[in-house]
Amino acid sequence: MGKKNKQFVEKITAMEDDFAQWYTDVVKQAELVDYGQVRGTMIIRPYGFAIWENIRDVLDKKFKETGHTNVAFPLFIPESLLQKEKDHVEGFAPEVAWVTHGGDEELVERLAVRPTSEVLFCDYYSKNIHSYRDLPKLYNQWGNVVRWEKTTRPFLRSSEFHWQEGHTAHATDEEASQETERMLGIYADVVEKYLAIPVLKGRKTDKEKFAGAKYTLTIESLMHDGKALQSGTSHHFGSGFAEAFDITYLDENGDSQFVHQTSWGLSTRIMGALIMVHGDNRGLVIPPRIAPTQAMIVPIAQHKEGVLDKAYDLRDQLKDLVRVDIDASDKMPGWKFNEYEMKGIPVRIEMGPKDIEKEQVVLVRRDTGEKEFVTLAELPTRLPALLEEVQTNLYNRAKAHLLEKTNVATNMDEFATILEEQTGFIKAMWCGDLACEEKIKEDTLATSRCIPFEQEKVADTCVCCGKKAKELVYWAKAY
Repeated sequence: MGKKNKQFVEKITAMEDDFAQWYTDVVKQAELVDYGQVRGTMIIRPYGFAIWENIRDVLDKKFKETGHTNVAFPLFIPESLLQKEKDHVEGFAPEVAWVTHGGDEELVERLAVRPTSEVLFCDYYSKNIHSYRDLPKLYNQWGNVVRWEKTTRPFLRSSEFHWQEGHTAHATDEEASQETERMLGIYADVVEKYLAIPVLKGRKTDKEKFAGAKYTLTIESLMHDGKALQSGTSHHFGSGFAEAFDITYLDENGDSQFVHQTSWGLSTRIMGALIMVHGDNRGLVIPPRIAPTQAMIVPIAQHKEGVLDKAYDLRDQLKDLVRVDIDASDKMPGWKFNEYEMKGIPVRIEMGPKDIEKEQVVLVRRDTGEKEFVTLAELPTRLPALLEEVQTNLYNRAKAHLLEKTNVATNMDEFATILEEQTGFIKAMWCGDLACEEKIKEDTLATSRCIPFEQEKVADTCVCCGKKAKELVYWAKAY
């Protein structure tokens, strides 16, 4: 490796030396974001937004296939409206940003810059739902929200972030329950099949559920450093918000009933998971199914006659099969290799004069670095197949890491030892008492991540108090 290329790679701190700095280096060097002028805000650059767009488009398609319609609600929420649901407002109060002036005039009532849109949808539903014929309401909103975070990091925790938030209203509690589970299933499907990130599915404890919800379902993923990340949530509100906002409908018998609601969301935080699950010391590793560019053609000795023409011909032949691009700049091939490894492009296609003579190309995988010589005749079949192999390998590798970093604890000594020796998920029984959940967090900094749908019995007693256990919980330190 040349000196120039070596210096380029050295811009990334090794994750083994400083994982937090590695993350920051990758985010910056791979040109995903720049920092905004206001603390905790970020400018999502073209490459970063292209990845988010691919995730967004997959989700949006699935939402529409399940009968949901996109809408857009205001950015501002009157303070009196936000105050209508007590538990909800208390949960978000510390993070709300307020607008107090319009131009030079002080506002009569403060306006919250939306931290989430439940109250806006509830106000709308209270005016637009009258009969059982108006139900269900299946709405989704793509937008941005503001939460005034004390500690920020790009994607993982920012003062402003992009997301989607679904808000639905149903005639019965059972229908709302089915919707809550269905949307969590969509999140799990997209995160596992497209982002190649294995997840745990389960229910949040009452302490960790969404403010104002009856219960919250979650998908949890594990980062390379062994910390967990909440990657998507789906909330069942029951009729709590409906009662606060008087959202009623006349059923088939003419009786007035409260609606039952859900809310569900997935944000640009998932970009942080993508970086920390698959990335390495050379930068990003992007799963092919959501990569903006799946294959990058790098001409070798492109100054020689016919090389660039052949490279462009190759791009045109492949563009209907995969998302392919070409770098015909005058930079050295070694620089280009490092650049596209840094950006995590799944496959590099090298083509030089000798390859043209042999009617072949060289395919280089980003996930393993393996090289493969493929004839031009075989390439239209081989390249899509190779991309699927990369996709599968990334998922399997992440799944193996999750399993390796998941341990069982039956008492607090084991719990503490596991956290000290290696971070990751800890499976441990819990009595259901809030005091035990809070003590575990106070003593170890680990929080309950979810009560998994697929329950096991790893002990008879609670890991904390030793009393009879109620259920298995996954615990971990988390972002």
